[in-house]
Amino acid sequence: MNETIFTDFAAGLRGPVIRPTDAEYEDARSLYNGMIDKHPMAIARCTDAADVIAAVNFGRINKLPIAIRGGGHNGPGLGSVDDGLVIDLSGMKGVRVDPAARTVRVGAGCTTGDVDHATHAFGQAVPFGIISTTGVAGLTLSGGHGYLSRQYGLAIDNLLEADVVLADGRFVTASETQNADLFWALRGGGGNFGVVTSFLFRTNPAKILYGGPIAYAIEDAEAIMRWYRDFQLKAPPEFYVFLGLQGIPPTAPFPEEHWNKIMCVLLVAHNGEGGEAAVNEIRSELPTPLFDWCGPIPYTGLQTLFDPFYPKGLQWYWKGDFVKTLPDAAIRAHVAHASKANIFSAMHLYPIDCAVHAKKPTDTAWNTRDALWSMVIVGLSPDPADRQAIRDWATGYWKDVHPHDLAGAYPNFMMTDEGEGRLHATFGSNYAKLASIKRAYDPDNLFRVNHNIPPAH
Repeated sequence: MNETIFTDFAAGLRGPVIRPTDAEYEDARSLYNGMIDKHPMAIARCTDAADVIAAVNFGRINKLPIAIRGGGHNGPGLGSVDDGLVIDLSGMKGVRVDPAARTVRVGAGCTTGDVDHATHAFGQAVPFGIISTTGVAGLTLSGGHGYLSRQYGLAIDNLLEADVVLADGRFVTASETQNADLFWALRGGGGNFGVVTSFLFRTNPAKILYGGPIAYAIEDAEAIMRWYRDFQLKAPPEFYVFLGLQGIPPTAPFPEEHWNKIMCVLLVAHNGEGGEAAVNEIRSELPTPLFDWCGPIPYTGLQTLFDPFYPKGLQWYWKGDFVKTLPDAAIRAHVAHASKANIFSAMHLYPIDCAVHAKKPTDTAWNTRDALWSMVIVGLSPDPADRQAIRDWATGYWKDVHPHDLAGAYPNFMMTDEGEGRLHATFGSNYAKLASIKRAYDPDNLFRVNHNIPPAH
């Protein structure tokens, strides 16, 4: 393309347009998942909605594939595209809390940690994520679950409105009363429908929780998983526990005698009265742990526990499922595969019941309102030489447990090799409506660098 076109484009933006010849290009194009290497033609670092409008129009007019990058945490690397335009929202980080209305306005470049920091001062939180470096936009648009979801629902269940730049460059607000069909689609349908420039969320009480990790030997994992499936059914909404099978890093603060072991970990988050007593009760029912770091903890502290272990640039391969039952055969398969993992890889079962089940499948694009867990299997390594090994491990693991699970999965736990059938399974009876809304708002499928839902014919 003619360089003058990019020069003129850059002159009209407040933020920079980074090209392959620029010194900062290599850093700007790098992705969270070090396994993925993409070379966009240009990266437009937007500072406001006007920049986004200009970037969308530029990409459309010049027939460039467009990728949208928010917080930059996307596992399959959908925040970038080869030989196309990246609309980078990472500089749009404004957060404004309204403590009286119990809402927070969030810029599309924010991470969950940015929002947690702002809302925590008021004893409030939005239920999203377990890692503070996760981008709010990508997490929310695919649903968003985290430590507070049993109590307050998904991130999308707390979304009140969104400002969106559409494929034709128009700027609209989507809510229950404005562009309600678009608002419905944004709540779980991903980045298919436009570029969200800001979100308005409802906030919920969360300040000091009783929580943290309790780790057990992998030899106890089968018994703990059988206990866990029964506990989940009777636990009150404020008592959240996710279960993980993963390695113990060979570093402080972990006890040196347990370094490099595979463990079964319960990550506890009790957001209510009597948290210590409730956790003491489960302590009495379970084997002696390798370590128990569960105690009073700020919500922001809980959200940042995993941050040091998942920096940008590691090799990632994810497989996910929605899980409704956890039979003994599935438990045996989980433990068998987890026992063969490297110390970086993991399987997590995240609860998505209680408040998540209060919505009907047709209330939002997120269709699966009857599963108990969202499962992710993460093949992970800092070494690029391991990329095939972690992919093989995660895929083999998933193939053995998937027959016990539902057909669909949380889109944020899907790579790009899942196939169209998985999206149909994930959205179920909502898929046709999503395709129809896609036709109304993006008939030419401009926004296709995502888990794509093509426009209905």
